[in-house]
Amino acid sequence: MGASVSKDDETRHPLYRAVKPYPLLSGLRVAQCDDAPPAPPPLPGVVDAAPPPPAAPDSIEAAAMFASSIPNPGPYEQAAAEGKRLVSLDTFDGMRFDISKQLSPYMAVVHSFWLGTTMIPDGRNKSYSFITQIADEAGLLFTRIDFDRGSVDGRVHRAILGGMAMGKLQLGVSQEGQNDQCLAEVDFGGQTWTGNLKYGAMGGGLMYGGNYFQSITSNLAMGGECMYLAANKSLMSNYTLKYRIAAKGGDEDEEATTADSPMGGEAPSSLLCVNYNGSQDALTFNYKRVVTPNRVSLGAELMCSPSNPGESQVLVGAEFKLTRSKVSIVVDGGMRIQSTVEAKLGMGGAPTIQFAGELDHLKNVLRFGYGLNIEG
Repeated sequence: MGASVSKDDETRHPLYRAVKPYPLLSGLRVAQCDDAPPAPPPLPGVVDAAPPPPAAPDSIEAAAMFASSIPNPGPYEQAAAEGKRLVSLDTFDGMRFDISKQLSPYMAVVHSFWLGTTMIPDGRNKSYSFITQIADEAGLLFTRIDFDRGSVDGRVHRAILGGMAMGKLQLGVSQEGQNDQCLAEVDFGGQTWTGNLKYGAMGGGLMYGGNYFQSITSNLAMGGECMYLAANKSLMSNYTLKYRIAAKGGDEDEEATTADSPMGGEAPSSLLCVNYNGSQDALTFNYKRVVTPNRVSLGAELMCSPSNPGESQVLVGAEFKLTRSKVSIVVDGGMRIQSTVEAKLGMGGAPTIQFAGELDHLKNVLRFGYGLNIEG
């Protein structure tokens, strides 16, 4: 029989010293015949397939999100109203009192007195008007009766087609009958545009017209209007461009974004409106700068004729709003100065006192008036 090998001799065996010090090899598992065969290696040049790309967003949803960033431009007739308001002050002379009474949540009446004035065209120095207004969610009814002149003006606004459009009817009749008018309008529009159609009688003949106003971007809107007067067979047209410029305001000195200053909103911004009237060859620029929201606003207007640059007019205005008062001033190129001051005499529905003045050095005209607005 062969000689036996002790454990010490086994550890000194050359094959043992070559394998035992490597623990990884010691953990190897010997495959048995009953084990499953290993998976075959992947073929050369074949890699795992990439995961499918994420589903594209719904096109309707994406279009809606893009359209929602472009606001409605508002009525075409009001495109330049923001800038014109700062340079078109309601100055008057004499005494003017407006007494309003809310008879119900939907109905209000106003008694308007104007005494000692020299600004009425027909030479009268006094005027009294009675105004009635009824308004609800579906429309508006408005009536003004001038007893001294013997005239009645009325307006009817009503939602039609299930609220998709607004129908308007304007009437004006007087004892003379020379300036009587009847005008029917339909306002309609979408999320980014507005339109209007007109038909009526004024100036002794029929009138047809329409306008369209479209928002191009969140800050730019363009539109035009066309009107035909059958009395003198004239076709009038005008075109408008309105652009809101990003401005810095507030202590943060950050630029106002579209969300902070939507089209027509009160926010630190600059607004430029350009209008060209082809029938009169008149070009008008209106500019408004909101320096401090609901506090300080500046405005300017330039009117000129491209064919005759010598005929031009410029107006510069400013508006300052305080806690319970407002001061407005306008100066034109002829150094005519207009100013109005309004102040609340208390809190809530307290009366409002008004002062208005106009000074024209070149024409030697000086006017001053004061008024009181009492709400009941």
